[in-house]
Amino acid sequence: MPRRTATMLASTLMLIALLCAGVFIKVPYSELSPGPTVNTLGDHGGEPVLQISGRKTYPTSGHLNMTTVRVTSADYKMNLGEAVYGWLAHDAKIVPHDTLYPDGKTEEQSTQENAEEFSQSQESAKVAALKELHVPVQSWVIVSTVVKDSPAEGRLHAGDVIKDVDGTVVKAPDDVAKLVTRHKPGEKVVFTIVPAKEQAAAEKANKPATKTEKITITTRTSDDDGAERAIVGIAAGTDHTFPFTIDIKLADVGGPSAGLMFALGIYDKLTPGSLTGGKFVAGTGTIDDDGKVGPIGGIEMKTVGARDKGAQYFLTPADNCAAAAKDTPSGLTLIKVNTIDDALGALKDLREGKTSDLPKCTKS
Repeated sequence: MPRRTATMLASTLMLIALLCAGVFIKVPYSELSPGPTVNTLGDHGGEPVLQISGRKTYPTSGHLNMTTVRVTSADYKMNLGEAVYGWLAHDAKIVPHDTLYPDGKTEEQSTQENAEEFSQSQESAKVAALKELHVPVQSWVIVSTVVKDSPAEGRLHAGDVIKDVDGTVVKAPDDVAKLVTRHKPGEKVVFTIVPAKEQAAAEKANKPATKTEKITITTRTSDDDGAERAIVGIAAGTDHTFPFTIDIKLADVGGPSAGLMFALGIYDKLTPGSLTGGKFVAGTGTIDDDGKVGPIGGIEMKTVGARDKGAQYFLTPADNCAAAAKDTPSGLTLIKVNTIDDALGALKDLREGKTSDLPKCTKS
């Protein structure tokens, strides 16, 4: 066989081997890429994203876009070729699989967790917006989840209102854990609750719930890191009663990172004029009931996705600013925010053309 032919054959075989390796060799990585962006002031799937009834609303203009990140599923096994392509691509990021799905988290568990976080972010967005408008909101601590096979299973239920623990009034979700962990594992703890069904009936009748029950539960030792800490197996959260109806209609989205943009969209619809002055503003960030903005993951993907859709300005959580500023898409201005007040102040500067006054993100 001529040497040239042999060389070409060997090169071809090597190329085939590399291609096969790229396809069949699985690697423990996942990919993040820009996901959809949705204008909270507009429509999605044929209906308004924000639907408010029982309160006067006002016309809006411009964009207040929430942003998302698309990730490979927990069950997907990435091959070597996909990982290499992702590393080379500018609009994607390859990260260790365990970063997104620690401790072998399944797709079902991840979906459930994201749905719960998304639901909680909507509640906090409503509270933060209404607090900013000085509209009273009633709040109380509830059982948000009950761990399977825990002491609380069958005794407490999601939606139960926790009035007190061992006679001490509960004012915030963190109070529950603090009061339970005063006990040693094996000791009894007494919850005073309003059952979820009673609370729902009272809300429907627009009356305060009056029926309470005392539930005694024996604590057990936490399974976390061998800690000798008493638990009952619940997570506490916050529920609210609003003076009018605010619905957020957005499916196929999970996680807590749209909280800030939902809050701003609600605020905009409930106040005269336009927050954006007609400009295209996108952003991200968790929000708590007091309006504090928290960091999120995948910031680089979100800025790329926002700019691709036409955003001019991007509201960025302060703790994400340095990472976002390292590779800002051309034509996009990153605005640093710590609270909903910061965001409202920045939008006011935009409306008034005071762009030099904007608190911009820097690399450090």
